[in-house]
Amino acid sequence: MSDTERRVVVKNPDALGPLVELLDELLALTHTAGRTDLAQRLQISRARVADPRVRLVVLGDSRNGKSTLVNSLVGARVSATDSTVSVPVIVEHGPLPTATLVRTAVGGQVERQPVDPGKVLTELDGSTVVRAEFSQPSPLLAEGFVLLDAPGSPTENPATWSLLAAADAVLYVADARSPFSNAQIETLQRIQQVCPTVICVLNKIDQYPQWPHVQQRDRQLLDEAGLAFAVAPASARLHEAALTTGDRQQDLESGVPQLLDHLRGHVLGQADTVAAEAAVRDIQLITDHLALALRTEAETLRDPRRYMVITEQLRRTREEAEQLRARTSNWQVALADGSGELMADTEHDLRHRLRSLIRDAEADIMKKDPAKGWADFGADLDAKICEAVEENFVIAHYRSVELAEQVAAKFPDSGVPTPELRLANPGDVGEVLEPVASLDSLISAETRVTDQALTTVRGSYGGILMVGLATSAAGMSLVNWYSGAAGILLGVHALWEDRRSRKQRRQAEAKVAVARLMDDVIFQVSKESRFRLRAVQRDLRDHFTEIANHTLRSVDASLRAAEEAAVVHSGQGREQRLTEIERTLVRIRELRERADTYGENRSY
Repeated sequence: MSDTERRVVVKNPDALGPLVELLDELLALTHTAGRTDLAQRLQISRARVADPRVRLVVLGDSRNGKSTLVNSLVGARVSATDSTVSVPVIVEHGPLPTATLVRTAVGGQVERQPVDPGKVLTELDGSTVVRAEFSQPSPLLAEGFVLLDAPGSPTENPATWSLLAAADAVLYVADARSPFSNAQIETLQRIQQVCPTVICVLNKIDQYPQWPHVQQRDRQLLDEAGLAFAVAPASARLHEAALTTGDRQQDLESGVPQLLDHLRGHVLGQADTVAAEAAVRDIQLITDHLALALRTEAETLRDPRRYMVITEQLRRTREEAEQLRARTSNWQVALADGSGELMADTEHDLRHRLRSLIRDAEADIMKKDPAKGWADFGADLDAKICEAVEENFVIAHYRSVELAEQVAAKFPDSGVPTPELRLANPGDVGEVLEPVASLDSLISAETRVTDQALTTVRGSYGGILMVGLATSAAGMSLVNWYSGAAGILLGVHALWEDRRSRKQRRQAEAKVAVARLMDDVIFQVSKESRFRLRAVQRDLRDHFTEIANHTLRSVDASLRAAEEAAVVHSGQGREQRLTEIERTLVRIRELRERADTYGENRSY
């Protein structure tokens, strides 16, 4: 295997290599012990440690040089810097440059269209292109990064939350012209709730000589907001120019090499730490299970007279493990109650957000005639609905993680691991809301000129007739200056009343259209939310049931080992078996100590 290939297989071979060796050694012991259930868990843990994908989302406000920075980090033009169409861009490592456009087809289906990497940016069509996917032989991507270029900040494009929910780290790009605004600080606070690993990039330092003062002020603002984010100065254009000329000093002045080093050391290190901590917990759990049966057999071999005492203790332990699998166990009750509360709270949060949108929409409707700009109103309302649903899904996800921790606390052992609840598509609101029809058009908005003319004529006729009859008593003709003026006034009044009445009807119709849209949204999103939360409940149930089954199988293995030790082994065979068991226990203890030491060293 070449060096490049090896770097793709493992995030950080130097750091995680010893842990992979530990997992492989323990995996061999589990196969020897016949514990396929524990072997499966170890294989999952090993795959997580060796997973090279570290999802790095790059976002920022428009015209801050975000796309230029993305191209600079990747070393290829994958993000459009001068296009009015902006779609999510995903860049992974590959031996050759490739590009694929993901489009929406007829009937809501999604189709993938391979294109020339050099021409993909010219073929972007915001109406049909969902995202663009690239593979590039980039050194940064070869280390395990997957770069996701978000189309703007979350305030500009609510769909960006879907990328943030799946991120391992975030690069927030701002220019060095001025310090963070209050809106940017609020955005960063919301981003931290979704992804705690955030790096702020102060871009375009070559254009703004005051950038050191801006950087210092940004750090003060972040500290005041309780955000411990790094603020890295950079100039993507200066970095590209340095690569073209080969000027090493200019490249260092751009700040991009330092940013890359920080990504490798901080972001990859964080990803390694999370995977390593989970692997160490699995090693600790599995070594305990393997040692239980071996210690039981060894105790029986050393003193066969204690066979009854040992088996009685194991039977009591087995009863406790059986109780963990029962529906009436504490963790099962906590899971059922917590899942019910989670579904109810999620439903309430969704309805509260949408009711707030309804109130705001109705207030906007009553301010003016909704017929004017109804299409823009609908587009803005759709964006707000997407944002509300995104936030609802994110909150449900974090509440699910809290539920997993609460259920784990119900187990007798304090070291019970919790599952990794990573939603596959946590924020793909476009697909969730696809069955929802768009905002209805206003039928009453269609006003014909002939209708207005007839309304004016009817009002004028009444005015002319009434005033004309009154003035005819004075010897004046039916149509005179007075009756004509009255006809004009009443005609204008009738036209004004008709327009006011039509406006009120349109406002009432607009409110009904908004309410109907929200009903459809609640129906569709509630269904999807319940489906996701039930999936979380099943995952938690299966995870903790598996842990209970591991305990039960370990106890059963211990009972069988004690019975075999008491009946089968005798004399020299017993001594040989005891020596073999002690040798295996020493090896298991060494693996456990190495895992503990590895975990302690990474915590500093």
